[in-house]
Amino acid sequence: MIKPRNFWGLGVLLFALVLALPAFADDAAPAVAAAAAAVPAGPPKLDSGDTAWMLTSTALVLMMTIPGLALFYAGMVRKKNVLATMMQSFAICCIVTLVWTVAGYSIAFTPGNAYMGDFSRILLNGIAGHIEKGNDTIAFVLASGIKDVADMTTTIPETVYMMFQMTFAIITPALIAGAFADRMKFSALCIFITLWSLIVYAPIAHWVWAPSGWANQMGVLDFAGGTVVHINAGIAGLMCALVLGKRVGYGSDNMAPYNLSYAVIGASLLWVGWFGFNAGSAVAANGRAGMAMTVTQIATAAAALGWMFAEWITKGKPSVLGAISGAVAGLVAITPASGYVLPGGSIVIGVAAGIICFWSATSLKHMLGYDDSLDAFGVHGIGGIVGALLTGVFAYGPLSATDASPDGSPGGLAQLKLQAIGVVSTLVYSGVMTLILLMITKALVGLRVGQEEEREGLDIVLHGEQIF
Repeated sequence: MIKPRNFWGLGVLLFALVLALPAFADDAAPAVAAAAAAVPAGPPKLDSGDTAWMLTSTALVLMMTIPGLALFYAGMVRKKNVLATMMQSFAICCIVTLVWTVAGYSIAFTPGNAYMGDFSRILLNGIAGHIEKGNDTIAFVLASGIKDVADMTTTIPETVYMMFQMTFAIITPALIAGAFADRMKFSALCIFITLWSLIVYAPIAHWVWAPSGWANQMGVLDFAGGTVVHINAGIAGLMCALVLGKRVGYGSDNMAPYNLSYAVIGASLLWVGWFGFNAGSAVAANGRAGMAMTVTQIATAAAALGWMFAEWITKGKPSVLGAISGAVAGLVAITPASGYVLPGGSIVIGVAAGIICFWSATSLKHMLGYDDSLDAFGVHGIGGIVGALLTGVFAYGPLSATDASPDGSPGGLAQLKLQAIGVVSTLVYSGVMTLILLMITKALVGLRVGQEEEREGLDIVLHGEQIF
C-alpha cells in the first residue's frame, strides 16, 4: 500500500524545482516575459458570429459537468451512492461559480506576473465599465492563435470569455471527485474544492493561458486544457485517493456499477459537450475551430476502438464500460493538441490514449495498490500526459502559432522538451499543493465518513435521501 507520507520529502524538493523551471529552460525557449502584452490602438469590433459561437460553446462545456459528468460518474458507483455522486458535481458547479467570480478569474487571466494574475478583476471589477463604454473586448493577449499585433484582442465580449473559462474551472475539480467517490465527507469536499480552485487551478491556468504566464511565454502548447484541466485534476485525484485510502470492502465486496446506462448517457453528453471545450478554445468561429472539432471527433473514435480492442484481446469481451472509458480517454488526450494537429496525428493520439489508459485503469492501479474509484488519474491524468507529450510530436507549424512562437512549432524534440516541462511542473505543483490542502481540510473537518456510514451509503448518511 502506498502511503501519502512517503511522498512528502520528494514532493517538497520537486515543488521547489517547479519554481525554478523557467530559469533552467533558456536552451529550450525564450526567457519568461512578465509584463502584460500591449493592446492595439484601435480595438476590434465585436463579431456577432464569434460571440454566438462562444455563447454556445460555454453552454456545451457547462453541460459536460451538469448533467454529463454527474451522470457518467453516478452510473459507475453503487446504488447507495448515486445521489451523493450527482450532488458532488452539482455542488461543485455552484461553489466554483462563486469562487471564479470573486477571485479565480482575476488570479488566472489578469496580467500579474509569471506565476499568477493581479487582483484587478476581483468580483469582476471593471467588466461592466467596458460594456458601458461600448468597448466590450478582452484587453489582453489570449494564448490561442496569436500571430500578430492585430490579433491581440478578440471579437467577443469579456463577459463571454470569463463565462467560457468559468466552465473549465467548474469541470476540473468535478473530475477529481471520481477518485474519492464513495467516501469523502460533503463538508470536506466543499472546503477542499474552494481552496483547490483558488490555489491550484487558477495559478496553473495563468501559467499556461495568460500572456504573462511563464509556460505561455516559454512556448508550452496546451490548446484546451491537457495540463490545466486533465493532468491537474488527474494528479489531484491520485493524491486524494492516496490520502483517503481504499474504500471499505475494496477488493472483496462487489463494487459493480449500479446503472451503466447512466454512464453511457453521461459519456455521450461529454462527447458532444467536448466540441465546445476544444473547438470553443479557438475563441472564434473560424478554421481553427473547425479543425479542432474535426480532430476531436477522430481521436475520440480511435481511442474508444483502441480501448475496446485491447480489452477484447486481453479479457475476451469488449465491455460497454470499456468503450465509453476509451472515448473519454481520447477526448482527454486530444484536448491539448486539438488546435495544433492534423487529422493523421489525431488518430495516433487517440489510439495511444485508448491503449495506454486501458493499461493504467486496469493494471497500473492494482500494481501500485491505490483505489482511484472511477479512474480519475488513470483516464484524465495519464490521458492528459499522453496528449500533452504527443502534441509536441505532431504539432503542425501553421496551426500552432502562439505569441511566444509566431511561426508555430513544427513538432519534434525541442517542442517535446517544452511539453515535458509543462507536464512535470503541473504534476509537481498540483500534487504537492493538493496534499497540503487535504491536510488543512482534514484538520478542519476531517476527510472521510466513518466505516459504518460508508457501508450504509452516502446518499442517506450525507443527504438523507435514497433511490428506491
